[in-house]
Amino acid sequence: RRSRPRPDIHANDKTHRLMNTLRRVCVYCASSTQIDPAYAECAAELGRLLARRHIRLVNGAGSMGLMAACADAALEAGGEVTGVIPRFMVEQGWCHKGLTELIETADMHERKEVMARLSDGAVALPGGVGTLEELLEIITWKQLGLYDKPVVILNARGYFDPLLAMFRRAVDERFMRPQHAGLWTVASTPAEAVEQLLVTPLWDKNLRKFAAL
Repeated sequence: RRSRPRPDIHANDKTHRLMNTLRRVCVYCASSTQIDPAYAECAAELGRLLARRHIRLVNGAGSMGLMAACADAALEAGGEVTGVIPRFMVEQGWCHKGLTELIETADMHERKEVMARLSDGAVALPGGVGTLEELLEIITWKQLGLYDKPVVILNARGYFDPLLAMFRRAVDERFMRPQHAGLWTVASTPAEAVEQLLVTPLWDKNLRKFAAL
């Protein structure tokens, strides 16, 4: 089998089929309750699939929206859920009360660090600015070699199409290198997202040298 030069190896290389060890997966998603029910079903299906594979869900411990839909479905399917939430959100009563494990952090920065550290991969479901910020931060960490696990954008109903177009423009206009397109993969269904978590190669931390153009 012919091998490619190292800099061209990226996360969606279909020739690499090694199965990752997935014990815990971080899921970023919305807390809004005003969205189309199709998004909630997508989140619930992801939770069920993780539970069936005995993969613990790690999320932001919210009691509403897609966070709750994903967590509740995972728990109902016999799975386990670790919620990570800053203290001020607990004091506001925004915390899910029925999770397997609850980790309380001092602030939002610690919350994101703990969620990343606990996870063997990350999935972004549709969400607002908080979800987008989490997704972009974990991609940035991966570009810098601080996180080498799979990052999957679950593009339900084409929600992330504008963001993906922005990523392509960033590459086209040389704000990012072509290699950076391998920092994430894109799935259209929960089943495809789980498959990508399992088969996407770990990111080569040596590629951090491409972080600067």
